[in-house]
Amino acid sequence: MRCTEIVLGSLVGLLPVVASLSPSGPARTYAECQRKTCPPTLGCPPGTIYVSADANDKRAAFRSIQAAIESLGNTTTPGYILIAPGNYTEQLNVTRSGPLTLLGQSSRPWKGELYADIDVGEVVSNEVQVWWNAANYNAKYSDNVVGPTLNATLTYMGPTGFPVPEDTPFGSSDFRVYNIDFRNEYVPYSDGPAHAAGISRANAGFYSCGLYSYQDTLYVGKLGNAYFWDSIIAGQTDFLYGFGTAYITNSTLSLRSCGGGITAWKGTNTTFVNKYGVYIDRGQAIAANSTIAAKVKGKCALGRPWNSLHRSIFMETYLDGSILPAGYIQWGSTDPRVDNYTMMATWDDYGPGWNETAEKTSGVTRVLSDDEVQGYRWPVDVFIEQDGTSGNVGWIDASVLVG
Repeated sequence: MRCTEIVLGSLVGLLPVVASLSPSGPARTYAECQRKTCPPTLGCPPGTIYVSADANDKRAAFRSIQAAIESLGNTTTPGYILIAPGNYTEQLNVTRSGPLTLLGQSSRPWKGELYADIDVGEVVSNEVQVWWNAANYNAKYSDNVVGPTLNATLTYMGPTGFPVPEDTPFGSSDFRVYNIDFRNEYVPYSDGPAHAAGISRANAGFYSCGLYSYQDTLYVGKLGNAYFWDSIIAGQTDFLYGFGTAYITNSTLSLRSCGGGITAWKGTNTTFVNKYGVYIDRGQAIAANSTIAAKVKGKCALGRPWNSLHRSIFMETYLDGSILPAGYIQWGSTDPRVDNYTMMATWDDYGPGWNETAEKTSGVTRVLSDDEVQGYRWPVDVFIEQDGTSGNVGWIDASVLVG
């Protein structure tokens, strides 16, 4: 392919970044690398692999993302993969323990354009789309998986889920994705779990990404840690669920309809104090379009407990008119799964779907005080090491780490 554009400038992707108490805009850590240049890896970290699905792009080392991932091997050496615009129909499976960064080519970071700052009915997409349409069978998932082994990624039923062997290693210490959409459009409605992404025994950060499905869109398994910045997660039923820890900030939860709840978490008893749960911070939960908004007005629950140790908190988040005034609901009328240990909570939310009085009188939703939220407010508060050591945030892009 003939070179048509050469861009010079400071090597943004190679410069150290410093955490900010109030970051804004997209993550620009690799803005120069992601911008379309000739050669395509100009401004990228040394050794960056270029992938393109276009058979005419002779500069590409691989046609598939998975092939590029496998070429890196299971080492602790950081790997970088730059992906050209296009549709990639493949299932990504990341088992390597070392850091891995997937970079979707995009001008958004360079221009400082947010991805998730959308209104009802507004449709956006990244230029790199990863498609894999499949539902689960026997709790084995055909999705994009970040985890060390198959056993580590399984869910299964029961109060503690699949009994992962004690000697199972930890997976990727630092997996990052920038400006890529993951789609599991198995069917256009909830019909069983259909993950767009699953993270287990690994640390994963998603920056200006999209996850699109209907049921169980995002799964964060045991010892999984996931951080989302400026991202869109779309679904209908229990589309944020798991055992691990997810912190979703400055992002949009797009309601494709209502079923179950937005969140469905399963807590775990440990010998140390854990913070396993899902935390939504300074984002928005809105209907995908005006037709859906009219259909589900006042019906969408913030969540329901997968077990009684469920923990989720919506913090300073805009709730549109789709949200159930009472907030959360029980799992079922004959199987409530709610007790004194259940934390289905809100703090300082706002918007037409927020009704503090209805939440407080629901008998299910907890409205936290400023003091009560402090132990869960920021990523540094909730992300922990395998042994319970707090402050596990070194794997998060420091330029957009809140707190």
